[in-house]
Amino acid sequence: MTPVVIAVLVLCLYLLFYRFYARGFLAVRVFALDAEAPTPAHTLRDDVDYMPTNKYVLFGHHFASVAGLAPMLGPAIAVIWGWAPALLWVVLGTLLVGAVHDFSALVLSIRHKGKSVGTISRDVISPRTRLLFLLVIFFLVSLAMGVFVLVIAGLFAAPDAANIPVSAHPEAVFPTYSLMLIAMVIGFLIHRKQMLLWPLIGVGFCLMLITTWLGLSIPVTGVSASAWTWTLLIYAFAASVLPVWLLLQPRDFLNSLLLYSALFLMLAGFFLMSPDWAAPAINPNPEGAPPMLPFLFIVIACGAVSGFHGLVASGTTAKQLNRETDAPFVGYVGMIGESLLALMAVLATTAGAFASHDAWAAFYGSWEKAAGLHQKLGVFIEGTGQFIHHLGAPLDLSMAFISVVVVGFALTSLDTGARLLRFNVQEIGNTLGIKMLDNRYLATLLAVAAIGFFAFFKMDGKPAGLFLWTLFGTTNQILAGLTLLAVTIYLYRKRKPIIYTMLPMLLVLGATISGMVIGIHKALAGSQWTVAVVGGVILVLASWVLMEAVLAAVRIRDSHRQAAVTEAEG
Repeated sequence: MTPVVIAVLVLCLYLLFYRFYARGFLAVRVFALDAEAPTPAHTLRDDVDYMPTNKYVLFGHHFASVAGLAPMLGPAIAVIWGWAPALLWVVLGTLLVGAVHDFSALVLSIRHKGKSVGTISRDVISPRTRLLFLLVIFFLVSLAMGVFVLVIAGLFAAPDAANIPVSAHPEAVFPTYSLMLIAMVIGFLIHRKQMLLWPLIGVGFCLMLITTWLGLSIPVTGVSASAWTWTLLIYAFAASVLPVWLLLQPRDFLNSLLLYSALFLMLAGFFLMSPDWAAPAINPNPEGAPPMLPFLFIVIACGAVSGFHGLVASGTTAKQLNRETDAPFVGYVGMIGESLLALMAVLATTAGAFASHDAWAAFYGSWEKAAGLHQKLGVFIEGTGQFIHHLGAPLDLSMAFISVVVVGFALTSLDTGARLLRFNVQEIGNTLGIKMLDNRYLATLLAVAAIGFFAFFKMDGKPAGLFLWTLFGTTNQILAGLTLLAVTIYLYRKRKPIIYTMLPMLLVLGATISGMVIGIHKALAGSQWTVAVVGGVILVLASWVLMEAVLAAVRIRDSHRQAAVTEAEG
């Protein structure tokens, strides 16, 4: 089938699954959502973290926070195994696993006072699992945000205007930092001056487009990747401690509008261009690549299922959800949006950026030829830029627009991730009785230091981007599996159907734990001790959580049997 036919079929699947599986079945039969039940946004409102929010605004925050770099970068790596495996996992993995994970994590959190999945595990599984979850989360978010900082700094860095590497996009610097100021002004005017949301958002969106156009004329060059890294870490600190209404909400909503526009333009240009496949459907054994199974799942990461999404759902989104019945739209559709972005990444890197199979093979012919993270993201930018260019826009403006979208969403994930890591550090402090970590500034400082460690981490004197991405992908999927495990135990305790979360949990944990074992063995063979130690610690923590869950399930089963006996005798 042609790429256009497949894209149409996928769009139809998205609509059908949301209408009949998420809203019609999961929300009603499995979780029994209640529109009148008070949510933590109301019962614990403080207007800093807890705050009832319009579902469309909250969707924008949630979508922007979970989108990040991963759904663009992961598929751009995974297509080395061909377009068909990547596309199948991006679509079916999302609808049956990833979107169920995000939605169920959100529901689980709003029914536990907006607590994070790590804290919830204490009540659902056992007290010991809280610290285990929190430590896995700490490694995951630190790794993910460290990679994001590394990639953004690389996209920004260019020696001068006459010597810009192909993988660099310094034209994105001015609009990216302008957006921060625009968002803060909008947040102030809405929440301190009580001005109307939509007119301000409209003006802000127009200003974003203007600054994107201006960025072509004033690319910021002459700043090293290391200097950009420090700048981004300072930004992450500030974004973590500011109230959500001042930066997080308006920035995420503006970014979501930018992504909606980009997705619409990408799709329109793609259908107009009607390209053919440049990549093979299946390329099972590319030179130097790890085995397709289980690493396809790991590399695609957030493009299909992501433990990080559960952290966003239970870390910030659940604290702002107005009604329980908003959860399918915010959680399930939010993941569908991410899948659509991942779909565009698959199409851009297999049918947009390359004019022929030979051109594709020259780049993806081996794991080494496919180069580093910046180059793969550059292919996504080039491919989607070509789609928009077919609508009549100049190619340089099209690529500048996509680069702003890419960086904007990476930064959105960075500020949300830094805040989540701050919550995580505070929860670890509470668990261990370290009261000084209750201070949000100290907790944020430790969180940003952990991000910085991975952002500056090098192997053989070079940034360890691809190694860190694989480790992040494995940790990310393991956390997703553990989150589905917690949801499954919760449903089992409530005597609700568990198969719809249990089967995805078994698939994800089976694939990623085996991938982690392979990765640790390879790291040890290559004397990559940091990667091996971090991976080993995560594997031990995950295995411990699994054992605790099995014991919890046995206790629940015995309790159910005892209750049945008591009821029969009564």
